Amino acid sequence: MPEKIDLKKTLDSFSAPRGGFRLVEVPDRQYLMVDGHGDPNTSPAYTDALAALYPVAYKLKFISKRERDRDYVVPPLEGLWWAEDMDTFTVARDKSRWSWTLMLMVPAWLDEADFQTAVQQAGTRNRPTRLDDVRLGTLSEGLCVQTLHVGSFDDEGPVLERMHHEFIPEHGLSLAGRHHEVYLSDFRRVTSDKLRTILRQPVR
Repeated sequence: MPEKIDLKKTLDSFSAPRGGFRLVEVPDRQYLMVDGHGDPNTSPAYTDALAALYPVAYKLKFISKRERDRDYVVPPLEGLWWAEDMDTFTVARDKSRWSWTLMLMVPAWLDEADFQTAVQQAGTRNRPTRLDDVRLGTLSEGLCVQTLHVGSFDDEGPVLERMHHEFIPEHGLSLAGRHHEVYLSDFRRVTSDKLRTILRQPVR
């Protein structure tokens, strides 16, 4: 049996201080990705994106174990978030105006051919509505500021306000990419006050 790798425990970028900010260099990484728009609490596109991502992710895991003799824990869900007016994140929190890309990290030893096989297998039974929207892509972020937020997603606003308007300019930096969240907790099983989320912002 191959050793099961947990990328969440081995990659430095999954570490962030609670209540403080940290600069971290994030290398290029590949992800399963699905795009969408609208309030994640009410948008069918969001639910359908999740329903398409996970079957492909688990098919890739099985391909890796069977064909590469390398097993791993499917990494936590991640999301890129943006809007024409970024104050909708830090002030108004108007989720209906948000656009997003949901992502699951894919280990570097898997490639496009593995991805295509996983998509084909995921569509053989109970084909997800948005399966054709899933893509394998590379995210390049480089230097980022991040922090660990513990609590409800709706309480992120003041943290992001301090990140964007205090820490980043005080260090001579500026925003250089989309707001990035890493969901370390399963929000289906954890109460909102105990959710652990890495909040990340690429900078230059």
